[in-house]
Amino acid sequence: MKAEIINVGTELLLGDIINSNSNYLSKELAKLGIDVYYHTTVGDNKERLKSVLNNSLKRSELLIFTGGLGPTTDDITKEIIFSTLNKKMILDENILKGLKTYFESRKITMTDNNKKQAYIPEGCKVLQNDIGTAPGIYYKDEKHNIVLLPGPPRELKIMFENHLKPILKKETKHIIKSKTIKLIGIGESSLESIIEGIILKQDNPTVALYAKEGQVEIRVTAKSESDKKADELINNLINKIKPSIKNFVFSYNNESLEEVLIDLLKSKDLKIGVCESCTGGLISSKITSVAGASKVFDRGITTYSNQAKIDELKVSVDTLKKYGAVSKETALEMAKGLLEKTDIDISVSVTGIAGPDGGTKDKPVGLVYIGIASSDTVLTKELKLNGTRKKIQNKTANIALNEVRSFIIKTFDL
Repeated sequence: MKAEIINVGTELLLGDIINSNSNYLSKELAKLGIDVYYHTTVGDNKERLKSVLNNSLKRSELLIFTGGLGPTTDDITKEIIFSTLNKKMILDENILKGLKTYFESRKITMTDNNKKQAYIPEGCKVLQNDIGTAPGIYYKDEKHNIVLLPGPPRELKIMFENHLKPILKKETKHIIKSKTIKLIGIGESSLESIIEGIILKQDNPTVALYAKEGQVEIRVTAKSESDKKADELINNLINKIKPSIKNFVFSYNNESLEEVLIDLLKSKDLKIGVCESCTGGLISSKITSVAGASKVFDRGITTYSNQAKIDELKVSVDTLKKYGAVSKETALEMAKGLLEKTDIDISVSVTGIAGPDGGTKDKPVGLVYIGIASSDTVLTKELKLNGTRKKIQNKTANIALNEVRSFIIKTFDL
């Protein structure tokens, strides 16, 4: 079934409201095996809405409209859609009674324009609004399924889950299922060249690549009659590409780097500490964003100034004078200093130039050093990154987390 999501509202076109409804509906329809081919947004204009409807009827089988079901004059979705389809509007006494009860229970006077919401097109099924006043509408003919849902996201989600989803389940015999593989240390174009043969031959499952702040995702999507068959299709394809990507993969289950790292630390009963300069606490923030991080994360220190590095981590004054704050020597002393002053198993440090100012010919913006230390192993890694200050900080944090992950795998017997 080819689906189209049509969001109605001038406020969406002006950017006054972020359109989260399309995102939600696309994901939910995919779970039901319904292919979303188009997203359309149109303002509160009768002629343009009518034009969108006519175009959509030619190219889509399932049309889901959101918004424009309220009581005011600019709420025109229902009236325009069904007048174009030559459907008569009929007052539904049950809905009208429900509206009166809704307002009375809240001790609010129901205005005359609210009665508009009780008019339903002939031949349509009412989708109950469990928390608001605007009922949804479901209409089906020989070629199309047309759905009208309220614009407020909370009302839309509850209506979809409780009332529309059961209907749509009966309309399709397929499900669409995806699995996301996450990689780091390789760019999108390089990854594409490695698995290009599979991408070119894709049919079912399909393969899509997405670049994400120093990471790349591979999304494998299968369409099938059952969960079991979809899983089989997905896993067979992943097994084909796994040998060529395994050195870059940190998760086959759509986990974040910090989630993978915390699970790894827990599995080895290890404690970690972080000392940061150019990332200003971002690495610590990523780690502590994961529930259960307290079991493995001891502390995070932001030592931004040279004096802070000396006071908190015992970095040598001579090291700072000779090599500078942004150097492998300083990164190493930072990591060792934190390890020595705390009861942790692994310490990680970062120091660098995030920009946009502060760079020199010898030490340009984007130069970053990572230090990692354990009781018997130390190492440093030099990075040369580009992008905005925020991007350099994010890339640094992600690479640092991955370096710790690799360090644990290599250093501790798993």
